[in-house]
Amino acid sequence: MKRRVALSAVLLAAAGGLAACAGPQVSDYAADKPVLDLATYFNGTLDAYGVFTDRSGKVVRRFTVVMVCTWTGNEGVLDEDFTYSDGEKQRRVWRLKKLPDGRYTGTADDVKGEAQGQVAGNTFRWGYTLNLPVDGKVYEVQFDDWMYLMDDRVMLNKAVMSKFGFKLGEVTLSFVKRAG
Repeated sequence: MKRRVALSAVLLAAAGGLAACAGPQVSDYAADKPVLDLATYFNGTLDAYGVFTDRSGKVVRRFTVVMVCTWTGNEGVLDEDFTYSDGEKQRRVWRLKKLPDGRYTGTADDVKGEAQGQVAGNTFRWGYTLNLPVDGKVYEVQFDDWMYLMDDRVMLNKAVMSKFGFKLGEVTLSFVKRAG
């Protein structure tokens, strides 16, 4: 009986691992247009509008963001000011670095370690661990962040937030680059 339970656990873990590998890869979007150049899109002022949904899909938080973005060579700064529907305000300043082959790294004060990302075609995939404050405690949660350039002004963003591999919710966001 113990052997059957152990075998079942191994098979379940293997199936879970295979399912994780079966998801989309950023390279799947290499031919998609318009081609995303982060230094071009995230340059200037952008407005963003988003929601956080829990595991059931219920919207639990709405927010807006004003981003002021600048680049010097291969290094960018994305200064984000968040305003939540309950009046709370937050700020996050990303420092990005462009590497070869469409790869990027980034840091921010509330991000543990270094974020890793890659661009292909119109898509940017970004993974990181965020130190998320909730009710006086700080939790480390993982973000699997996907951004899709729609045109020269609009980008859509969908991020899955998880802890210990369990989905906590999703963030859906639209970025709109200000004209001029």
